[in-house]
Amino acid sequence: MIATLFAVLFNTALFTSIGPLLETLFIGKSSALNQAQQAGSLDFIGSINDYIAQLISSNGKIYTLRIVCFGIIVIAILANLFKYLSQRFMEDLRVHTLLNLRRTVFNNVIGLTIGYFNNERKGDIVSKISSDVQVVQATVTNTLQVVFKEPLQLIAFLSVLLSISVKLTLFSLLVIPVSGFVISKIVKRLKQQTTQSHESFARMIGFLDEVLSGIKIVKAFNASERVKDKFDKENRYYSYINRKIVRRQQLASPVSQTLGILVVACIVLYGGTLILEGENFLSPTKFLVYITTFSQVMQPIKAISDSFSGIHAGITAGDRVLDLIDTAPAFANKEDAKVATSFSNSIVFENVDFGYGDKQVLNNVSLQFKKGNTIALVGPSGGGKSTLMDLIPRFHDPKNGTIKFDGIPYEELNIESIRSQMGIVNQESFLFNDTIFNNISFGKPDATEEEVINAAKIANAHEFIINTENGYQTNVGDRGNRLSGGQRQRVCIARAVLANPPIMLLDEATSALDTESEKLVQEALNNLMQNRTSIVIAHRLSTIKHADEIVVIDNGKIVEQGTHAALTEKKGLYNRLIEMQTFSE
Repeated sequence: MIATLFAVLFNTALFTSIGPLLETLFIGKSSALNQAQQAGSLDFIGSINDYIAQLISSNGKIYTLRIVCFGIIVIAILANLFKYLSQRFMEDLRVHTLLNLRRTVFNNVIGLTIGYFNNERKGDIVSKISSDVQVVQATVTNTLQVVFKEPLQLIAFLSVLLSISVKLTLFSLLVIPVSGFVISKIVKRLKQQTTQSHESFARMIGFLDEVLSGIKIVKAFNASERVKDKFDKENRYYSYINRKIVRRQQLASPVSQTLGILVVACIVLYGGTLILEGENFLSPTKFLVYITTFSQVMQPIKAISDSFSGIHAGITAGDRVLDLIDTAPAFANKEDAKVATSFSNSIVFENVDFGYGDKQVLNNVSLQFKKGNTIALVGPSGGGKSTLMDLIPRFHDPKNGTIKFDGIPYEELNIESIRSQMGIVNQESFLFNDTIFNNISFGKPDATEEEVINAAKIANAHEFIINTENGYQTNVGDRGNRLSGGQRQRVCIARAVLANPPIMLLDEATSALDTESEKLVQEALNNLMQNRTSIVIAHRLSTIKHADEIVVIDNGKIVEQGTHAALTEKKGLYNRLIEMQTFSE
């Protein structure tokens, strides 16, 4: 603000210094003195001319010209120095605004519950964090600069103009309301169009993400042309909307500039007529200063009018970004939440109901997971097994009922401390685009090489890892696609082993593997479950025969519960599933 203030003052002085220069070169001593005497107390140019006249009178024109030229050089250097400092500070502000805004958006997104991501397109979230934040940042900093600097510059120029001629200035100011009215009509539809533009860009990013994630499916079904056409259609629409926006934005500047030139022409005609008719209040040099200064008045007016079109884009993007920042997690830690430091007894579900929207998934589920036991969840697909599993690490909260950890309700415990007691191996073996070592140590970043190798050995992963290109420092590629399914799953198991939690959650960890890989992974899982509380969603029922308890879930309800032998004798749903799988094999 300080740098901008000085930049404005020296910039104004630079344009008004043309008057003293002309006085020195072309006006005689007596003429300059007479004009100085006619000047009013608020006549800045007249006061300067008075000083110039005294210099000419005492030291001559050559000496005065040197002083004036030196003064102009100093003013120019100071004006540009403060302009540079102002822009430099504004750039720091711009960078930090973007940094903080992106950090805030990302941190809030990561803090949201799993349920939020089930209902949102990933591409839309990516678009908000990348593109929309950039637009907001540009709008905020550009608007700050315009709102503070340009009105100050406008006031400074108008002060000079009023000091020269009030009559001319009032006449010339007619351009401002006319220009503002015309420009407001031009930018009227910008907000609606920029909303359409941001939404279209988000759809493009979302579609791009889906296609790249499923590129094998696209190739396998010869859908490349259809995918290209769909992307091209959205891309054309996005380009069409942006073209309309830019055309409107570009129209604002030439319109205001044309209006300004029309007014300048009128001023030249009106002021020139006064001088030629011998009016005493306006000298030729003052009139030249007036025209020069007024031509600069249009610059801040033009900047302010241009900023209006940018503000509409910023408001639209800001709505989307702030909507994401203001989205609160479905649940959060209580202020006095207790920390679960260990697992000593059991996890208990008491009359738990859960659903997604209007769809009920779990109905009145009561269940106990005792420490040291292996509990298997089985049942037909879509029965609610994975949903029940997601409730254990508190990815969701039940709609009704209570879940207790060692007798303490989940709501009273710190969420992170609950999850620190659990290790998860999902059906989808997700790896980050990083080295094998970093993927295994993801849950324990300070792990030593020896600890990582021991975890890999327990997971039956060490042998294949040391045979890769760079061993544990081999990059696994995007989502681990440089490894086979079985290899990815064993790295995921090693990751869970290294974290060494007392509770293991295994969600159909062998369902997508071939027989040989399944055998290796199953051995790794057996190693993993030793001396731990294990909750397993079973794909192959033969792998959970030795579970301490088998829970059969169908349509969101527990229909059977007991050991393998007891459930087989019962001849119910579990026995029917066993017979169906045995027959199919």
